[in-house]
Amino acid sequence: MKELNPLLHSQLRLAVMSILMTVEEADFIYLREKTESTAGNLSVQLDKLSAAGYIAIEKGFVGKKTRTVCRVTPAGRSAFYEYVDELKKYINL
Repeated sequence: MKELNPLLHSQLRLAVMSILMTVEEADFIYLREKTESTAGNLSVQLDKLSAAGYIAIEKGFVGKKTRTVCRVTPAGRSAFYEYVDELKKYINL
C-alpha cells in the first residue's frame, strides 16, 4: 500500500479540502466557521495547501473589508481523490 499523502492527512487540511471539493469556492470566514479552527491556524494550513498547488487563494476587498476566497485546483482535486482511494484500501473498502 502507498503511504497516505501527509499534506492531506492533517485533520484541518483534510477538512478544508473536503469542504472545497463540494463547493465552487469558499471564503475564509466560511471555512473558519465550518472547521471551527482559529484564524491563525486556518491561515497557516491554507498557505500550505496553496504552496502545494492544491488550492488557489484570491484576496480582494468587499467595500473596505478584505475577503479571501479559496478554490480547489485540478491538482488538488486529483490529490484528494488519490488520498480517498488509498484510504479505502487501508480500511478494505
